Amino acid sequence: MADYAELREIRARHPERIAQAAATRRRRPLYGGRQLMIVAADHPARGALGVGGRPLAMGSRVELLDRLTTALARPGVDGLLATPDIVEDLLLLGALHDKLVIGSMNRGGLQGAIFEFDDRFTAYDTDTIVGMRLDGGKMLCRIAVDEPGTVATLQACARAVSDLAAHDRVAMVEPFWSARSGHDLSPEGVIKAINVSQALGSTSARTWLKIPVVEDMERVMQATTLPTLLLGGDPGDTPDLAYAAWRRALKLPGVRGLVVGRALLYPADDDVAGAVDTAVSMLSVPG
Repeated sequence: MADYAELREIRARHPERIAQAAATRRRRPLYGGRQLMIVAADHPARGALGVGGRPLAMGSRVELLDRLTTALARPGVDGLLATPDIVEDLLLLGALHDKLVIGSMNRGGLQGAIFEFDDRFTAYDTDTIVGMRLDGGKMLCRIAVDEPGTVATLQACARAVSDLAAHDRVAMVEPFWSARSGHDLSPEGVIKAINVSQALGSTSARTWLKIPVVEDMERVMQATTLPTLLLGGDPGDTPDLAYAAWRRALKLPGVRGLVVGRALLYPADDDVAGAVDTAVSMLSVPG
């Protein structure tokens, strides 16, 4: 159990220690050949706090940090994807040494808002990612042809991809072909989203994709040559089926690992360590 009284005291009295912790964080290479396991925790910044039937499951920051520190300490976990508030808490707790840290950038498209598809960049920017010695930036790229906000999101994502590449940082793009009714998770919808998103920016040299596991992943993965991480969504009431789909998809060419959030941090049995270990056991060294 972390000392949250000390964390709160540091935040109130010594905020400069955040920058100090970032400056002294031990970094590691991005990719060494083994597939990556990244824990995601950027949902709260969009007001997306629900897990399963618990609408405010992620509402307690202390509980979330407990779960994150447990997950990050498990063997085989390579890093974190999160917004500045969570990254900074974990920096102060000393939980990010030798981990990849990907800063979440556009969280302005709040869940359920009338402006949801105008995904403003309200969290990390490239200058801060570089200044804090993070390893890259992640952006959500929802493409809705009947939503005017989409074009601004595309332009902002393209600019972020270019800026991150100019500083030798990974641009992790999470594309969806979307509508108000939800994402198009057909193979055709994912393939269209991949093709639009991988062309964003003045170079794709540092672009990685983060895509959902859907039907016919063999055909989906033919849509790109970019390094790709699988989005491990909520397994729901059939985790065995979801895990089997992850295992199959992880064997495909170009798949470089998993990015999983709520499914590991809030499993049905609340065994975070067990859920993380199960996910890590699926990873391999691609042939």
